[in-house]
Amino acid sequence: MKREEEEQDMVQGDVGDRYAQAAARYFEAWNAAGEGAVDEAVAAAFDEGATYTDPLVDVAGHEGLAAVIAGAHAQFPGFVFRPSGGVDGHHDIARFGWELVSTADGSAPVAGFDVVRLGEDGRIRSVLGFLDRVPAA
Repeated sequence: MKREEEEQDMVQGDVGDRYAQAAARYFEAWNAAGEGAVDEAVAAAFDEGATYTDPLVDVAGHEGLAAVIAGAHAQFPGFVFRPSGGVDGHHDIARFGWELVSTADGSAPVAGFDVVRLGEDGRIRSVLGFLDRVPAA
């Protein structure tokens, strides 16, 4: 392999790692348990002014994000968010799929994908969420 190709592979790998790390912190925040742990994980994953918009909510800031996460935990006790597939990205934008999975039986009644915009520090500045599968009303 030519030196330029090796350097390009290293750069692309570093950039890909940036997206994967942001997604990992995102899932840590959504799966954090307890008020202090949620607040800490949200601060690590999201910029202070981060926005989160999906078909059900539209919030901004760490408090709003922590409240949405707490609401999901209250609505789906015993469930965790897990990635579904890989993380893809370019520039400062990444996308990834996810499922909400029961720790008791492995069922995943909710699934979707999110598109995130990253800040220079690698934390998420905005989330646009889409729901692909939801429980019947």
